[in-house]
Amino acid sequence: MAELKNDRFLRALMRQPVDRTPVWMMRQAGRYLPEYRETRAQAGDFLSLCKNADFACEVTLQPLERYPLDAAILFSDILTIPDAMGLGLYFETGEGPRFEKTVRTMADVEALHQPSADGDLGYVMNAVGTIRRALNGRVPLIGFSGSPWTLATYMIEGGGSKDFRFAKAMLYDQPEVMHALLDRLARAVTEYLNAQIEAGAQAVQIFDTWGGALSHPAYREFSLAYMSRIVKGLKRSHDGRTVPVILFTKGGGQWLDAMADSGADALGLDWTTSLTDARQHVGDRVALQGNMDPSVLYASPDRIREEVERILAEYGKGAGHIFNLGHGIHQFVDPDRAGAFVEAVVELSPKYHR
Repeated sequence: MAELKNDRFLRALMRQPVDRTPVWMMRQAGRYLPEYRETRAQAGDFLSLCKNADFACEVTLQPLERYPLDAAILFSDILTIPDAMGLGLYFETGEGPRFEKTVRTMADVEALHQPSADGDLGYVMNAVGTIRRALNGRVPLIGFSGSPWTLATYMIEGGGSKDFRFAKAMLYDQPEVMHALLDRLARAVTEYLNAQIEAGAQAVQIFDTWGGALSHPAYREFSLAYMSRIVKGLKRSHDGRTVPVILFTKGGGQWLDAMADSGADALGLDWTTSLTDARQHVGDRVALQGNMDPSVLYASPDRIREEVERILAEYGKGAGHIFNLGHGIHQFVDPDRAGAFVEAVVELSPKYHR
């Protein structure tokens, strides 16, 4: 593989000095870009886009052609593992992801296929390898997975949910079933992320989208414990380089201390957590990633720039900050506003690194 020309993102994850704050956006390859919508139309549907390495590569690179980003993120979906477990993933227009089968009993858990990362999910590894070759050392490639708890919610509910009725009923009433499911998922996620690292991912992120929906003790028992187990099972170096790990729990600001003890190199923050407070909590144990409200991108370029300056000042001087949104970019954002955001980070951040 080609020598990495821009390692700013990886250096910041390891809290090493950088010339400016690195920046990337969660969901940076997505529906807000007209070129993405064209490629998706060519592919036929979302799953076909994910499963074709050339299309997945094309959309991964699209935001890098527009913006001076410091990382690419694999184009895939967090629900690839449940799909490979035999639940039958499909997408309903306007409804989001759905599953043909749900997991509600111990028998359902035991009937799940334990997927092979290189076999059942080989199309993801093909995409990783294709993207790494196409990047040719331009920026690092991030691999990712959903967290066991987040994946479990979709598998139990049969899709997205506002109240997690069935998942929380299982958690409180049949914790042994929930633990059995999370154990299977933790093993699958560990193998999946390690295979992505072997295929060429240079950092990995675990997306715990729904961890913030849990009570304080339930988060530690049913989400963080399994993410910590995954972190401990990951390959932490490949091709002579450290492979950093980012944990991101949306709504997880109250658990930063415990998350910093997980063994991860960096924690993602949503916009409800102060970077100053987070930095005081975690000290120099981990880097911090975030945390602009994605809705700021609906504002004027001047207002976006002000918010970027505020967040940079909130983190303060020194290494260990990766600028990002506090969640994925919204589909109705004007691409020029996303450009104003990235350019503001590039222009305004160097003074925090002198």
